[in-house]
Amino acid sequence: MIGQDIRSAYTATIGIECHVQLKTQTKLFSGANNDAREAAPNTLVNHIDFGLPGALPVLNQAAVALACKAALALNTEPQRFSKFDRKHYFYPDLPMGYQITQFDEPIILGGYIDIAVDGETKRIGITRAHLEADAGKSTHPAGANYSLVDLNRAGTPLLEIVSEPVMHSAAEAKAYAHELYLRMRYADVSEANLYYGNMRFDVNVSVSKTNELGTRTETKNLNSFRSIERAVEYEIARQIELLEQGDPIVQETRGWDDNALKTFSQRSKEDAHDYRYMPDPDIPPVLLSDEYVAEIAANMNELPDDFRAKFANIGLDAQTTEDVLADPQIARLVGLVYDDAGAEHAKRVAFWTMQPHSNDSQGNSQLQSENGVKPKEVDEASQVKNLIALSKMVSANQLSSTAAKEVLADMLQSGDAPQSIAEAKNLLQVSDEGAIRAIVQAVLAANPRAVDDVRAGEMKAIGFLVGQVMKESRGKANPALATDLIKQELSL
Repeated sequence: MIGQDIRSAYTATIGIECHVQLKTQTKLFSGANNDAREAAPNTLVNHIDFGLPGALPVLNQAAVALACKAALALNTEPQRFSKFDRKHYFYPDLPMGYQITQFDEPIILGGYIDIAVDGETKRIGITRAHLEADAGKSTHPAGANYSLVDLNRAGTPLLEIVSEPVMHSAAEAKAYAHELYLRMRYADVSEANLYYGNMRFDVNVSVSKTNELGTRTETKNLNSFRSIERAVEYEIARQIELLEQGDPIVQETRGWDDNALKTFSQRSKEDAHDYRYMPDPDIPPVLLSDEYVAEIAANMNELPDDFRAKFANIGLDAQTTEDVLADPQIARLVGLVYDDAGAEHAKRVAFWTMQPHSNDSQGNSQLQSENGVKPKEVDEASQVKNLIALSKMVSANQLSSTAAKEVLADMLQSGDAPQSIAEAKNLLQVSDEGAIRAIVQAVLAANPRAVDDVRAGEMKAIGFLVGQVMKESRGKANPALATDLIKQELSL
C-alpha cells in the first residue's frame, strides 16, 4: 500500500476518450436499423455492414447534424470541412478489414467543459471529436474452442470525444464524464444509456514526479461514473507502486474488473502509424455552410448550464440543482414552471420531483407518484399548467403540503386537474374563520393543561393545540389560521 507521503510526490495526469452512440434511426453508412439493444445476433445488418465486395457506403446526414449539435454543446462549432479515413486493423468483428473514421481533419476541433470539484470550477479542454463507424461484437464462450461474432453494432454511428490530458484526480475524471453525459443528453445527441453502452469511456492515466508526462495506460470500455473513479484510483496507485519498486510502466490497453476492483492487461497499445491511415476514396469530404450551422444552433435545446443559471434564481442549492438536472424531462418542467409562474412555484415543484421515483426501461428517471405508478401520457403544456395550479393552491392555503402530495400522486397517474382531484378526495382546506374558530374554542375547552402551558410561556404547546384542531377538522383546517385564532382566543 502506497503511503500518502509517497503518493503526494507524484502528479497524476488523466485524459478521457468517450465514444458516444448517436441517436439516428439507421447506421452511419448503411440503412440498417441502429437500435441493437434487444435484437437477435446478426439481424440488423446489410451488405455494407458485412463488407461485401463492391458495397459502397453512404453517409447518414442525420449523424452529421447530431455531431454539429455535439460541437455546440462542447462550446465550439463544427469544422466547415472534414473528411473520412480508413483505419486498418484485422479482427473478426471488422469485416472490411478497416474502420471508417476521421483522422487528421475531424468534424470537431477544440471546445471545453467546465466541471465543479470540491467547490472549485475547472475548465477541461476538448482536443477533438470525430465521427466513426463502430465495429461488431466478439464473444468467447467459456470452455469453447471458438468465438462468436455479432455484427448488429457494426456501422453504428459514434462520435469519439477526446479531452485534453488536464485532469489530475479521480474526482475530476468522474465529474468530467458526468458533465459530458449530461451535455450529450440535453443536446439530444444520444440516448446516453450507459447500461446499453451508448456512452463508453476510455481512461488514459499516467504518473510522474516531473513536469514531463509519464508512460500512460488506457483502461477501456468503462460504462459507469463509479467505475471511472475507481479505475483511475487503482491505476494511479498501481503505477506509483511499480515506479517505487524500480519497474517500468508499460504502455498498454487494460480492462476493468468491476468485481475485483482492479485493472488487468489486455494488449500492447498501438500508435497511429500502426493503423496505416489513408483517406477513404468512397466518401466525399463533408462541407458545412455557415447557414447550416446557424440553423442547427438556432434549434438547440437548453443545456445544463442554462438550467443551472435559471435554478440559481429559483434559490435551489447546488446538490438539489444537480438532482433535478439528472433528468432532462424534469429539469425542463421545472424551468417552464419558472418561466410561466416564477421562482416560488418552480422551487416547490423542484422539491416535489425529489419524491420517490423509479427508472424506466431506458434508465431515465421520471416524475412519479409515491406509489411508483407511472404518469399518464400528458402533453408538456398541460403538465406544466397542472403543476402550477397545484402549487398555487398550496400558496393560497387551499391545500396542506401533505394533501398536495396526495393530489400530485393522483394527478400524475390520471392527468386530471388538481382542483377536481382535491374536491373529489375532500382535501381542500377550510379557511372559513367562523367554522375554524368554533373548533378552536372546543379544543381549548377540552385541553386546559395545554392552555395553561401556553399561558405560562410554553409556546411549544401551541403546536399540540394546532394538531388537535387539525385532528378535529380531519386535516382540513388551515393551520396558519388555526394558530392565529388560538393566539386570539388566549389573548397572546
